[in-house]
Amino acid sequence: MSRISLLSVAFVFSGFSALAGPRLVAPPDSIGVEYRNNKILIKHRVAPGETLYGLSRRYKVPVDEIVEFNPTVKGALVTGQVVLVPRNRVVLTQPATAAAAPAISAAARALPTDAHGNHIYKVGAGQTLYAVARRFSTTPAELARLNGFAPNYNVRTGQTLIIAAGTARQAAANPASRPAPPVATRPVPAPTARPERTDDTRDAQERENRARAKDSAIAARQPAVPKEAPVKEAPAREVPEEKERAPERASEVVRRVSESGLAMVIPTDASDKYLALHKTAPVGTIMEVRNIMNGMSVYVRVIGKLPDTGENSNVLVRLSKRAVQRLATPDQRFRVETNYVP
Repeated sequence: MSRISLLSVAFVFSGFSALAGPRLVAPPDSIGVEYRNNKILIKHRVAPGETLYGLSRRYKVPVDEIVEFNPTVKGALVTGQVVLVPRNRVVLTQPATAAAAPAISAAARALPTDAHGNHIYKVGAGQTLYAVARRFSTTPAELARLNGFAPNYNVRTGQTLIIAAGTARQAAANPASRPAPPVATRPVPAPTARPERTDDTRDAQERENRARAKDSAIAARQPAVPKEAPVKEAPAREVPEEKERAPERASEVVRRVSESGLAMVIPTDASDKYLALHKTAPVGTIMEVRNIMNGMSVYVRVIGKLPDTGENSNVLVRLSKRAVQRLATPDQRFRVETNYVP
């Protein structure tokens, strides 16, 4: 009986200790978290308009790591879909008051520095801005900000890029660390003393009043001059405002076509222009192609019709090698969105 009592007391204390232990708290922008292979996975419910690239920037996690834990995700996300996002550090629940400096990866810290302390890297053959950002665990937008060009800029072989800013440059970019400029004060002029009224000033005032009364009496004895009748101006004609003319013919109404699907490169392309093959767009059409994964876009010209046979049956458009390089994607197949006016 004593052994049963001791076991009961032990179970009760173990239950209290389990309840008192730390619990995993889910961030406010998720529906829960779980552990898998010594990693924290955030269960994120996809909101309308969200993309893999947006989740990558929001949680500071590369796109390939999100795809690794979500093998069913293919290109565009679906509203309401639950995506597992791996995390190695705590998610901030409130926005910081001052913009914190971006974390520098170990690969970026190993790079050489210039005279200002910036970590620099020389672009290799065939590398794009997206590939360099992925190698050093950063984003194309951050590299564009540090180097002063657009996020869709095409880097050149041998070009030197700033991967991480030095401490002096980060302090200059943070406005909270700058001292407030001194406030200039304007001197207040001293009040001027009002001169006292003496007897001489009183006599001068009386003489001026008598002269004014004399002039008024002379003017009263002169005959009055009839005033001229005012000339009435003709009322201005109101000009009716020209109303916006509605389109009278069907040809004046422009219809814009938007499509989404897979894109591939033209295997026989050897030009350095932005060209495309499309199934329905007429030859000569100028078409906007946007990469859904990273939001980059390029304008191409349709040079021929894409046959709906073989591998092309699941492909929306084929692009030239120069256009694919502009979209900054390392994949052979990638999802795009096209917009054009037929």
